[in-house]
Amino acid sequence: MHRISSTFVALTFGAAMTLAAAAQTGMQSGATPQNDSMSKQSAGTASSDTNFMKKAAAGGLAEMELGQLAVQKASNEQVKQFGQRMIDDHSKANEQLKNLAAQEHVTLPTKPYLTDRQTRDRLEKLSGTEFNQAYMSDMLKDHKKDVAEFERESKTAKNPAVKSFAEQTLPVLREHLSQAEQIAPAQKTQASNMH
Repeated sequence: MHRISSTFVALTFGAAMTLAAAAQTGMQSGATPQNDSMSKQSAGTASSDTNFMKKAAAGGLAEMELGQLAVQKASNEQVKQFGQRMIDDHSKANEQLKNLAAQEHVTLPTKPYLTDRQTRDRLEKLSGTEFNQAYMSDMLKDHKKDVAEFERESKTAKNPAVKSFAEQTLPVLREHLSQAEQIAPAQKTQASNMH
């Protein structure tokens, strides 16, 4: 009996020490139960860089999905061409991001975030000039945000590879924004002339 209880105490003590060590390791690495993927990231990638990569990947997926909608539903050739450019440029950027994420052991999202899926659902219900105007308005707003985020990351990224990705992608996003700034007002005018 004494032998069983001392073995039990030793096992319990060992389990407690293992849990304490795991908890301490988790606290040091910044891992939380809901942020398990952070514990898998490489030491060279700060959590802000990881968050940027995930957000950029989800945003790129959204741009491609919305671009496909524009190619199918837009009634204006400029809007269709802009949609095709979103598909082409963002699929290329997302491929680069996938390679970077693999090197850094970061798991990227496989679908757009909820707000972007809601935008897609809203745009799917529109057609013609209404679609053109709503899509381009969304692209204008979205690319202003993207350019600001990529500018910030290109200056503040801790990981040199993430910084390089942000710097290389930024000129393309600026072109998208410039193009959206030219196309969006024309679509708004056309939509208001139709009513």
